[in-house]
Formats: sequence, structure tokens, C-alpha cells
Amino acid sequence: MPKWRFLLLATMLTIAPLTACRDRSAQTPQTPQTGQTTATEGKSQQGPSRIDTIVSRGKLICGVSGQLPGFSFVDEKGKYSGLDVDVCRAIAAAIFDDPEKVEYRNLNAKERFTVLQAGEIDILSRNTTYTVSRDSTTGLEFAPTIFYDSQSVMVKKDSGINSLKDFAGKSICVQTGTSTEQNLSDQMRKLGVKYSPVVFEEVNATFAAYQEGRCQGVTADRSQLVSKRTTLPNSENNVILPEVMSKEPLTPAVKSGDAKWSDAVRWIIFAAIEAEDLGINSTNVDQIVASSTDPNIKRLLGKEGDLGKGLGLPNDYAARIVKKVGNYGEMYDRNIGPKSSLKLDRGQNKLWKDGGLMYSPPFR
Repeated sequence: MPKWRFLLLATMLTIAPLTACRDRSAQTPQTPQTGQTTATEGKSQQGPSRIDTIVSRGKLICGVSGQLPGFSFVDEKGKYSGLDVDVCRAIAAAIFDDPEKVEYRNLNAKERFTVLQAGEIDILSRNTTYTVSRDSTTGLEFAPTIFYDSQSVMVKKDSGINSLKDFAGKSICVQTGTSTEQNLSDQMRKLGVKYSPVVFEEVNATFAAYQEGRCQGVTADRSQLVSKRTTLPNSENNVILPEVMSKEPLTPAVKSGDAKWSDAVRWIIFAAIEAEDLGINSTNVDQIVASSTDPNIKRLLGKEGDLGKGLGLPNDYAARIVKKVGNYGEMYDRNIGPKSSLKLDRGQNKLWKDGGLMYSPPFR
């Protein structure tokens, strides 16, 4: 090989690795320093968040039923109460340090999603079942489940009906626009029972028709049956069948596309659950804030770290919730548990350490 060709080849072999290294360096992003966050690591937020609108407005707008004792019910004085209502109150306490800064909108099952999608309310807290179709096709973001329920049927004690198979040739009242309606159809088709559904848009109309004898049974979430039974004349003459048709995780929802707002709602609910898990309640929270040395408690209550900042909330938002509204157990007990007229056993709604499903991810 001529000498000049040998020198040219050697030069090319020397330059090639350097060029490749330079190309790879240009294509590979720099690793951020510790504490920095890349765009793919964090959640991007386009434009103002709903939480900013709420703060500017000075109140939370919350969609509820308003017709379901224990969950959301408005009395003759216009005062709202219930577990769904307490979720709204907890959010207002976290944002404003005032659980009363809430405007409630009574919504039926058929209109609830449309109103939320249109932005007329900030959050839907209305005994709504979390399902895959609702999560994927309605443009909604579901928060943590606040009540694990199931579906059943209520009948008159003297009806002679003891199971779903006894409804052959009979009718069942059901509210339209609900998962309850589809569950009933699926279960009866599975059992091969021919029945007649009698549908209504409003929950009160559904139970009124049952009371008037226009159907032989009424179906709803089991908690709803227990709740509405207390409003019926001679309530003891109505029994709930033991058969369970479906799982009904009742869950608040917000409009999707706003990570900052959905994260805030999610971690407000988790804070109420975590507070109960750590033994923090409305009567001892001030003392615990002042004296606890437990790092987990200090982070939750805002005495250490800055977890609230990432949610667009005050750092002591969890302490505000517990002091003004209570932990999850307190909310449950006074609305649907032993301190209420419903006296529903917690069952699956117990904390994880007590054999239930209520559990919060770590606050860190």
C-alpha cells in the first residue's frame, strides 16, 4: 500500500470515534443535577388550574345529590350534611381554612357528568360509582374512593319475595342514568329472570313509586337503600335482600386535564384517611401539631417539608382538614356510622390495618 494511502486511512480511523462520541453527546440530554426535575418527570400544566379559579372566586362549587341522608342531604333550613358533603367541606377547609366556603348544586344522576364536563361545578361528590367506561370516555378524573358499596334490592316484608329469582313477571323501580340500571339488567339476564324495569330520573321519584306500589322492589346501592328506608313510612316493613349484584366504589370526580387540581383533591382525601391511620383527630390535632416528633406526622401536618406546595395548597392543609372537619373515621361515624341514624357497619371501609380497604399512599 502506498505510504500516502496508509496515512489517510490511519487519520480516518482516528477521527471516526471522536465524531461518533460528539454525535452521541448531542443526542443524549444532560442528566439533571440532584433536586432538578425534567419535563418528563413532572406534570405539565397548561394555563391556570381550577384551584386558582376557586381561590379567586372565594368558594368551592360542589355537585351533590341533596336527597340522600348520610351522604348528601339538605334539611328544611338549607343546611347540607353527609359524607359526600364532608368531602367538599374538607376541600374548602384545605384551601380557605373554612369548611363553609362551599356552594352546593343538587344534581340528578342523568345530568351530573354533563354539568361537571361543562365546568359549572368544581367537583362532583355525589355517590358516583367509579367504572372503566366513566374513567376512559367521560373526560373525568376520579379521586380516591370514599365508600366501598354494593348493590341490592329492597322489598316489602310481606311481599313473599326472598331472592332475585322471585321477581319473574314482576317489576323493579330503578333510577336511570346510573350503573345500577345496567347492573340490574345484567344480573337478571344472567339469572334468566324476565322482569319489568320501571325507570325514573330522580331518586325521590324512584322510591316514591316503590312506596306507592308501582313496582314490587326498588334497587340501588345498599347504602342508599338503608338511607332511603329511613324516610319511608313504616320503614320497618321494608327489607333489603341479601343478594349482592355488584361492587360499587363510590368516588368523587373532577374534570380531567388539570393535574394540579386533581392531585389536590386526591391528596386532601388521602390526608383524611392518613390522619385516622396515625391516630390524629379533631380533638387532639392541635396538641399533636405542637408536640409530635414523629417524622410521618410532622410531614402530614406541615411541620416538616413542603408537601402542600406541590399541590397548590398551604403546607398545613391536612391539619386544617382534621381540625375543621375531622379525619375519615370521624366523617364516617357521624354521617353513616354509629353516631348517625343509619348506623352502617364500616365493613370494607375500615382502615387497612383493621381488615378494610381504606389506605393512603405515603406522605413523603
